[in-house]
Amino acid sequence: MDASVLIPNLVILGVVLLSDCGLRRISARRLVRPFVAGAAIIPFYFKGFATSGNGLLLELAGIAAGLALGVLAASLLRVFADSATGQAMTRGGAGYALFWIAVVGARIYFSYGSQHVFSHQLGSWLATSHVTVDALTAALIFFSVAMLFGRTGAVAARVRQLGRHQAAAGTRVAAPVR
Repeated sequence: MDASVLIPNLVILGVVLLSDCGLRRISARRLVRPFVAGAAIIPFYFKGFATSGNGLLLELAGIAAGLALGVLAASLLRVFADSATGQAMTRGGAGYALFWIAVVGARIYFSYGSQHVFSHQLGSWLATSHVTVDALTAALIFFSVAMLFGRTGAVAARVRQLGRHQAAAGTRVAAPVR
């Protein structure tokens, strides 16, 4: 298997599971971490992107799918205010971890399968659709990073919503700590 697929997927999985499983305080650092991970991953593994045609459409579809799955993943996190401190918190359980493991496992299997299981079919589809291997690789990278961003954006939106709800109730959610 190509390290350019395995490493970023395992880095993303590790960052997510370490950041979100169990009871976790929402901090500015926690909200920025996915952007740092994305900034670290893209320069090492990104070779270029399509600027037109079906390659561009595939890349945009990768971004859209990643954002959607990131928002879905965030829905598996419980977001609440700690009753003692008012600090915004999340709790990620087994379902959340299994969701991420399944998605990352599917991405890794796709990469493996594209080389060892269905390489002929994929190659035919790429040629017929006028999509380059670089565009497919970019779409997979964009999918992975967009999933992180979708999860983070959805959590941040839920924290803001929690703050508005608490303000309406006369209580206060503490701002994310640094």
